[in-house]
Amino acid sequence: MTKKYFGTDGIRGKVNKAKINGEMFFKFGLAAGTYFKNQRKIKQSAIIAKDTRLSGYTLEPALVSGLASAGMHVYTLGPLPTNGLAMLTKKMRANMGIMITASHNPYYDNGLKLFGPDGLKLSDKIEKKIEKLIDSKIVKNLSEPKILGRVKRLEDANDKYIRILKGNFPSSFSLKGMKIAIDCANGAGYKSGPKLLKSLGANVFQYGTSPNGLNINEKCGSTFPKKIKSLVKRHKAHIGISLDGDADRIIISDEKGNIVDGDQIIAMLATRWKRKKILKGGVIGTLMSNYGLQNYFKDQKIKFIRANVGDRYVKEKMQKNNFNLGGEQSGHIILGKFATTGDGLLVALEILFSMRKGKKASELFSLFKSTPQILDNVRVKDKSIINSKKCKNAIKKSEKLIKNSGRMLVRKSGTEPKIRIMGESNNINLLKNCINIVKRSIN
Repeated sequence: MTKKYFGTDGIRGKVNKAKINGEMFFKFGLAAGTYFKNQRKIKQSAIIAKDTRLSGYTLEPALVSGLASAGMHVYTLGPLPTNGLAMLTKKMRANMGIMITASHNPYYDNGLKLFGPDGLKLSDKIEKKIEKLIDSKIVKNLSEPKILGRVKRLEDANDKYIRILKGNFPSSFSLKGMKIAIDCANGAGYKSGPKLLKSLGANVFQYGTSPNGLNINEKCGSTFPKKIKSLVKRHKAHIGISLDGDADRIIISDEKGNIVDGDQIIAMLATRWKRKKILKGGVIGTLMSNYGLQNYFKDQKIKFIRANVGDRYVKEKMQKNNFNLGGEQSGHIILGKFATTGDGLLVALEILFSMRKGKKASELFSLFKSTPQILDNVRVKDKSIINSKKCKNAIKKSEKLIKNSGRMLVRKSGTEPKIRIMGESNNINLLKNCINIVKRSIN
C-alpha cells in the first residue's frame, strides 16, 4: 500500500521543503480534523504536543489553524514525550492527538505522529483516508464560522504524564540512594525525565536538558550513546538512561559503562516477566532484531515473532497475537499493559523497579551474545533505486553468499532519504563483502 505523505512513523522530512511547511501543516490539520470529526458527533477535540525544535514555533500554529478550521477544539501541551501525548489523548477523551516531532532526526527535520482516541498510532487504512482529504479542495472541508474550534494552552501536561507513569508502580517504590545519569537529547523529555526520577528520590545527573531549538539529538541522546557512557563513568552512577528527541526510545548504560540496546533490554524484560508469570504469549520484535535475540528466546522457550520495522507495526502484531511485550533494537519498547507506543521513561522505571533490591544493572543485562551486525545507511536522491535491476541482482547475490551463515536485509527508510543495508553473520569478512556488493549497486 503506497502512501504519498505518511512513512513508517507518521510524516517526516526537511523543514520548509515539500511536506514540512506551514501550508502543508494547515492541510494536515484540516484533513485530520475533518476525518476524526466525522467519527464522533458530540465532543470535538484534538490535543497537540511537540518536541523542542525551533521549527515547532512555525508549524504548530499552522496545524492548530487547520484543526480549528475543521471545527476541532484544540489543546496545546508544549514539549512532552510522545507516549505522554498518547496517554493524555486517551485520558482526556480527545478525538485525536498529534505529536510534532522528527524523533531522533536532526533539528532541521520535523514531522507529525498521529494518534486515535484509543491512544494508538493510526493504521495504514486510516492514513490513506486522511491523505485523500489532504489532497481534496480546502474549501470543501472548512467549517461554518459559528462552529469553528477554540484553542487553549494547558500547562500541566508533564505533571499529568508523570502521575500516570508513577501510578503503574506501588506507592512504596523509591529510588532513594540511587545515582542515575540521564541524557534527554535536548528533546521532549527534558522536563519530565529528571523531574520523574527526582520525585522518586534519586540523585540525578542530567544532560541534554537545555534545548535551544537547534541542539536536539546533537551529539547526545540514544543515537549518540558515548555521552551517557561518559556521564555514568564521571559520576559513578548506578545506571545511565538515554532518550531520543521525542523520548519514545531508550538506550541504557550499565554501571560499568557498557551500552545496552533495545534487544538486550527486551531480553531482560521478557525473562523477568516470564519468571514472574506476567509475560503474555511471547515477544514481538522486528526485521532488525538481532539473530542472537531470536536464538536466546528459542532456548528460553519464549515465542518470538518479527514485525515490520516501526513501533506501530510492533503494536499491531502484539494486539493480533495478544502479546504484552514488543520492541525494536533502536530502543522503541512497548509494555503492552501500560502503553500504546514506545516510552523511554516507562521502560526506565520498569528497569529501575527490578533494581530496587540492590541488583546491579550489569547483572540484569547481557543475557545473550549478539550476532555481529553491520548497518549501513546510504543516502540517496530516490529511494526507488532499490527496485532497479542492478540493485535487485546485488541483493540476490549477497543473500546467496551469506545464506548458510547469516542474513541480509535491505530496505527503504520510512523516515529519511536513505536505503538501509543490514547484515548479520559471525563471519565478519563475508558480512562486509555482502554489504559492499549491495552498496556498490546503489552508489
